[in-house]
Amino acid sequence: MPLAARYGMLRLGLRLAAAGLRHRPRPIGVAERIAALPQAGLPVGAPVEIRWSDRLVPFIEARSDRDLAVALGLVHAHLRLAQMELLRRVAEGRIAEIIGAAAVPLDHTLRLLDPGRAVPAILEALPDATRDWLDGFVAGINHHLASALPPPFEFGLLGIGAEPWSIADVLTIARLAAADVNWLLWTRLLRLPRGEDWPEIWARLIADGTAPIPNLAGGRGDGEEAFARIVLGLGRAGSNALAVSGRRSASGNAWLAGDPHLSLSLPSVWLQTAYRSPSYHVAGLMIPGIPAMAIGRNPGLAWGGTNLHAASSELFDVTDLPASEIGECPVRLKVRWSRPRDLVLRDTPYGPIVSDAPLFGGGSGKPVALRWVGHRPSDEIGALLEMNRARDGAAFRRAVAGFAIPGQTLVYAESSGRVGRMLAAWLPRRPLAAPGDLLSPLAGAGAWESLATGADFPAETDPPHGFVVSANDRPPVTAIPVGWFFSSNERARRLSALLRASERIGFAELAALQTDVAAPAALAMRDRLCAALAPHPSDDAVYEAMAGWDGHYDDNSAGALAFELVLSHLAATITPERLRAFYPVVWHGRNLLKQEIEALTPERLSEAVGAALAAAAPAFRRLRRWGTAHRLRLSHPLAAIPLLGRRYRLIDWPWPGSNDTIFKSAHGLVSGRHPVGYGSNARYLFDMSDPDGNHLVLLGGQDGHPGSAAFLDQAELFRRGEYLRVPLNPETARTRFPYRTVLQPA
Repeated sequence: MPLAARYGMLRLGLRLAAAGLRHRPRPIGVAERIAALPQAGLPVGAPVEIRWSDRLVPFIEARSDRDLAVALGLVHAHLRLAQMELLRRVAEGRIAEIIGAAAVPLDHTLRLLDPGRAVPAILEALPDATRDWLDGFVAGINHHLASALPPPFEFGLLGIGAEPWSIADVLTIARLAAADVNWLLWTRLLRLPRGEDWPEIWARLIADGTAPIPNLAGGRGDGEEAFARIVLGLGRAGSNALAVSGRRSASGNAWLAGDPHLSLSLPSVWLQTAYRSPSYHVAGLMIPGIPAMAIGRNPGLAWGGTNLHAASSELFDVTDLPASEIGECPVRLKVRWSRPRDLVLRDTPYGPIVSDAPLFGGGSGKPVALRWVGHRPSDEIGALLEMNRARDGAAFRRAVAGFAIPGQTLVYAESSGRVGRMLAAWLPRRPLAAPGDLLSPLAGAGAWESLATGADFPAETDPPHGFVVSANDRPPVTAIPVGWFFSSNERARRLSALLRASERIGFAELAALQTDVAAPAALAMRDRLCAALAPHPSDDAVYEAMAGWDGHYDDNSAGALAFELVLSHLAATITPERLRAFYPVVWHGRNLLKQEIEALTPERLSEAVGAALAAAAPAFRRLRRWGTAHRLRLSHPLAAIPLLGRRYRLIDWPWPGSNDTIFKSAHGLVSGRHPVGYGSNARYLFDMSDPDGNHLVLLGGQDGHPGSAAFLDQAELFRRGEYLRVPLNPETARTRFPYRTVLQPA
């Protein structure tokens, strides 16, 4: 980071630290948090009852759908108002208003990407029922804002005032949650020098198709990492999901299970909720500020999914575009503690010129426009609500056709015992051939004239082997290309292998599967490296640990640490210099490095592995175990602030898992201690034989208030592989959830 930027961050830290002395969270118990919920004078037609668990999980009963929407808005605001407000400002490119000049490059990028660009057209086309639902949700949020409750402590710390919410705000946050994971690849590639050998490098990258997920382990806190955390923060950029049919189930009925993969921070991205009204009867996981169940079940159907890594965006070279086709829009950014910044946002018929933004090249190369499906109107909230109401696979598939972004592989389980999998995405009708370059010529824009929908892609229903799985792996080839970059198939293979190995699958088998940290493909590479050494070294602790490794990334594994250290030093040794800058861009698997290993002569490989063993020895002696190096460091976003941040760094645990294990905990090349910045952050298991068999757990807690007893109370449960049960039956909620509030109409 340049010296001026470091100085700016230090000044920011001092200012926020001073504010932090005046504004800090106070400890508060669950009963007190529930009692503080505004309960009188709500814009509802009849009383609404909320039952609360001792971990602040609500079960809401309302006599009308609109009253339920109002109650949901109130509950979301009560538990996560600060988080929602930050999301709103991120979506609008207003971060500099709260943290100062350091955020100007990020705001510039967000203003160009403009997640809310299509919102006016979406608003105009909303069906009456969806509009009424959203209007009720917003009314609940605004009722909370108008109450006499003190604002969240973050408001005072960050200089945030309470601003009324609108339907447009909710829709804009939903578009932010649909950010294209491929943008992370482009922000890196567009800022790297591309010389004469670029066509060869691109051909290797596109042929490997490795998913562009950064490890977020740098802890730099710069604009690039902040942007990556935004993209990975809501959109389920990774995930595992599976459904087991009644034929394979120990209960005789279907199961649905999974774990979303996101950037790891507090408060949780998820809210555990259950509710019932005339049209809705669901339990599961919601995203704060978005009034639909993202992952969940109703009496007839359970659903979940993983990010498809769909090619819902495209970069176009607009070098030859006439000046008359380039529009300019001046904007002024408000900057806390500094003068406003004036920007000019350029736009074209092919999308905004994102290369003007610092994170997309900063105007240092060709002008590049971004075309994104999310800049067109579509109604994901309406599609999700229809999915929430669907009671069988056929109704669910009809609802999915209206879901455009982010592209998802959805899995479902019916109460009949059937299971299925389908793709949910709107995509341009491109030719099947892989793109010849990162930038497309304008002639290729014709593919965007007509978009395919989920109805155009094949679906899988009740396969003979009795289960479906998805793990961001490459989907089957279809007539329309889905995308170019996917996760390794290793997680999907491991999921399938474990499911095939169990004759009857129930809670115990699925819970064990979700904590599995075996990486069979890593063992194959380990064997290749060990075989390269002849004779085998004696009395070499690194070699002995690696050779004796069972392929599991347990936190106490010496072998996993030895293997990763050796691999890191080997990559630095054998990777051609011209490729080293590009490998970290797509580091999420071992295919590229494997190609380099296979290209070496036996003598050269033996020499390189021997040197890597020696280079790994000091770190191995110091760390000894995988979990000593591989750390879960859970913290509030305020932890990034110098001086003040220590107060908000809450967990530092040895952590199991790796890039390609089912229990996902991503990392880059390992040279020492590093934080896990991305991976599994929640789990769900739905038993369709039992309406109350809904097992959920968060890597964190339900409440967004850092002083709350429910802010971090589920982290230890997650660590131990345990769950909370969230009932679907109101009678069960009345029995098991000890706290009761009633929202009264005005």
